[in-house]
Amino acid sequence: MRGIPFVQVPTTLLAMIDASIGGKTGVDTPAGKNLVGAFHQPAAVLVDPEVLATLPARELRAGLAEAIKHGVIADAGYFDRTVEALPALLAPGGSTSAAMRSLIEGSVAIKESVVARDEREHGLRKILNFGHTLGHAAEASSGYALLHGEAIAIGMAVESRLAERLGLAEAGTAERVRMALALATLPCQVPSSLDPERLVALTKTDKKARRERVEYALPHAIGTMAGGSSDWGIAVDDADALAAARIMAVDPNR
Repeated sequence: MRGIPFVQVPTTLLAMIDASIGGKTGVDTPAGKNLVGAFHQPAAVLVDPEVLATLPARELRAGLAEAIKHGVIADAGYFDRTVEALPALLAPGGSTSAAMRSLIEGSVAIKESVVARDEREHGLRKILNFGHTLGHAAEASSGYALLHGEAIAIGMAVESRLAERLGLAEAGTAERVRMALALATLPCQVPSSLDPERLVALTKTDKKARRERVEYALPHAIGTMAGGSSDWGIAVDDADALAAARIMAVDPNR
């Protein structure tokens, strides 16, 4: 009466390397992303990369956003290898290549390692939220027309810029993130269809909002995160978040 045993059989790249690992279950609502759910670990996760041969290119790119995130938050070498492999991964046959298998194994290892040390997100697991605070806002603001990975790409572009603005990230970190997203043909700016002010306002409904301030997971450099002294969550003023979002916004008059 309190949940049944189940096996995850992910059929998208995003599910294989992120959503199926970690035990979070939930549903999206009009009020926002991941606001209703529970922790319930699967009995097993069965990943078969061969099914990626049937995946639309847009869905494949969306999954690559989470792979890029894993490199930023935990492993600079994995980030560099992923960026180097992107053209081959997106080429015909790339979805079932040895490079894709290596990417899947690397991302699963990173996420599994983080979750094993902090299953319920009291500390370290918060680093997995990089790109997700503003990314979830972008996803909701689009009426979920954006795929999750596309929204997270927007979030990473803005949040890495925010980290530099706050003096938390090494200079050039945001540009490296942006270039990786562009190479994966993912959004690397706030599109003109999304209003930066609405994005920041929507973060107030995020699960990471605390006493009128919103916590972000922000990078220090590629492969390491800031915020170790604050349980990996950094409270940010709306004005700073809005400034970063505006910097990364596409000019609608162009």
